[in-house]
Amino acid sequence: MEEQLPKSIFNIEKKFLVYILSGVFIIWLFYFLIFSAPMAFNKEQIINVKTGTSLRALSFQLKNAGIIRSRVAFESFIILYGGEKRIIPADYLFESRLPVFEVARRIAKGERNLAPVRVTVPEGFTILEIADLAASKLSNFNKELFLEKTKDKEGYLFPDTYFFFSDDAEDVVIKALFDNFRKKIDSVKEDIINAHKTEKDIVIMASLIEGEAKGDDRALISGVLWRRLSIGMALQVDVAPVTYEKRGLPDSPIGNPGMLSIMAAINPEKSPYLYYLHDKNGDIHFAKNFEEHKANVLKYLK
Repeated sequence: MEEQLPKSIFNIEKKFLVYILSGVFIIWLFYFLIFSAPMAFNKEQIINVKTGTSLRALSFQLKNAGIIRSRVAFESFIILYGGEKRIIPADYLFESRLPVFEVARRIAKGERNLAPVRVTVPEGFTILEIADLAASKLSNFNKELFLEKTKDKEGYLFPDTYFFFSDDAEDVVIKALFDNFRKKIDSVKEDIINAHKTEKDIVIMASLIEGEAKGDDRALISGVLWRRLSIGMALQVDVAPVTYEKRGLPDSPIGNPGMLSIMAAINPEKSPYLYYLHDKNGDIHFAKNFEEHKANVLKYLK
């Protein structure tokens, strides 16, 4: 009996080791067949999850794209992360092979792993120009809807550099530009009040200045235009033909001004001038009366 005892212990240890190795193999096999990414996974793949996509349709999409092995596993993890409502529509970049639970987590959290798209709106751009620019950068941007939703927002979409996701739609763009405008204009609200002007008049004048100015001449141009208004003279600015047809400010802004033009509209530089023109080099020349202006036209534009 004493000689057989070590053999029994050895056999037990051997069986225990076999059980452990078998268990490890089964776990590895289960992970490989269910959780791991397919061997045919295409790196740097972008998957577009559309609004309203069902969990079943999404699992089919990911399976067919080679992102996941098991639809059941993916759907189960999505449910664990909060249910079908946790599917966040967006473009997702899968730059390397990921286990199914990580794929589900990213979609449930909206982790796109895509670099934002840089969109720079220049000062003075009209709503139509902004629409064309955004449509060229963003895949889900609807130009017609944008124009419809912003028909009363000319002048109120602030020109600046923005970062959007490639699949952002028109509502995201409108909110970003309009919220930025409100933030900027609210920061000078007291200045507008002290200038005894309305916000609307300031924005309209700033849009004219944006179109007329060529450099550091905004404040002087502002002074000339406000002076024309004060004496009942027509504005007659080339960027707004309507100002030749009737006196006063246009009914609405002609474009979307930047902060320099807004500040120039609020703080015009007083001068004796009533006229100005830019020569072929972009330099500005002022005149106190129409005779001086005509002389400048002959000198600098003929």
